[in-house]
Amino acid sequence: MNVWIAVIATGVGCYALKLGGLVTPQRVLADPRVRRFADLVPVALLTALIAVQALAQNGSLELDGPRLAGLGAAVAALLLRAPFLVVLVVAAGVTAVLRLLL
Repeated sequence: MNVWIAVIATGVGCYALKLGGLVTPQRVLADPRVRRFADLVPVALLTALIAVQALAQNGSLELDGPRLAGLGAAVAALLLRAPFLVVLVVAAGVTAVLRLLL
């Protein structure tokens, strides 16, 4: 039953967040500080997600060499302006090869 309470609460929260965006006055949305915040929030959330996925396992910090090398390879591929699919394949390939060798 607790799972359904969490699912319903999350759904209500998402709906309220969407509704909040729709009923916010245009003058508030036109403020440069709000625009800057809205531009930076997705970047911050994605960075946090990457950090958690790359550095944590089972709720604790774990520095996994192959995983970090795959992340580094992904960053290098992004700096070389590779397509996203290529970035994923490079990161997975480097991680897999290092896990196989180590």
